[in-house]
Amino acid sequence: MKVALTIAGSDCSGGAGIQADIKTMTANGVFAESVITALTAQNTTGVFGVFESSPEFVTQQLDAVFTDIYPDAVKIGMVSSAPIIKAIAEGLKKYEAKNIVIDPVMVSTSGSKLLQDDAISTLEEVLFPLATLLTPNIPEAEILSNIKINSAEDMTNAAEIIGKKYNAAVLLKGGHSINDANDLLYSDGEFKWFSGKRIDNPNTHGTGCTLSSAIASNLAKGMNLDEAVESAKAYISGALAAMLDLGKGSGPMNHAFAINGKY
Repeated sequence: MKVALTIAGSDCSGGAGIQADIKTMTANGVFAESVITALTAQNTTGVFGVFESSPEFVTQQLDAVFTDIYPDAVKIGMVSSAPIIKAIAEGLKKYEAKNIVIDPVMVSTSGSKLLQDDAISTLEEVLFPLATLLTPNIPEAEILSNIKINSAEDMTNAAEIIGKKYNAAVLLKGGHSINDANDLLYSDGEFKWFSGKRIDNPNTHGTGCTLSSAIASNLAKGMNLDEAVESAKAYISGALAAMLDLGKGSGPMNHAFAINGKY
């Protein structure tokens, strides 16, 4: 069985972060491991508190994982401070981690800020250069490319800027503000659009976590980047189309929509 590791924050309400990642990886047929960077007190309406792991404890978790059950892919989500980012980068280089998918989580679905200002530059300097794939949304891509994105052409320009800047593939997520959830993959100087079916579901808590985890799972299973993205897009569409409705805000998806069998 292939193994995927998620390095991210915990979401006590279960819709995003570590919890969403583990559900997604399990549903996509890989064994899930986790390194927890922070505990958050959050639900579908917002983030009410963040309690960070120490950089030393993050390093201990990385050592424990990589020296025993070595992951075939790594997904990185919420990393809120510069010292933790440095600890992660050092660990990934030490163990020569592969298939690294980074979701540059800066703001939650509910609009809560999750990344300290001084951490953004550290993220760009020490972690992004290790990435196989970066998966920014429009607001994140605007920060990373330093251009305003209002059209498909702007998405193309931003993806290329980000990809060349960090020497990584980029999946720029379109979202409804630009198009009907069409995402753009920039890899090795080439562009590929992945069309998405617009699903009228306001419950989108954890979509970014889920997509990046599904891609990492697919890379762990040996898919190439195009296949990994296409399969992940299909999975997240199914999870949204299941129309789970929980919570008072932007609710979670049904990560287990395709689980069959007695157990």
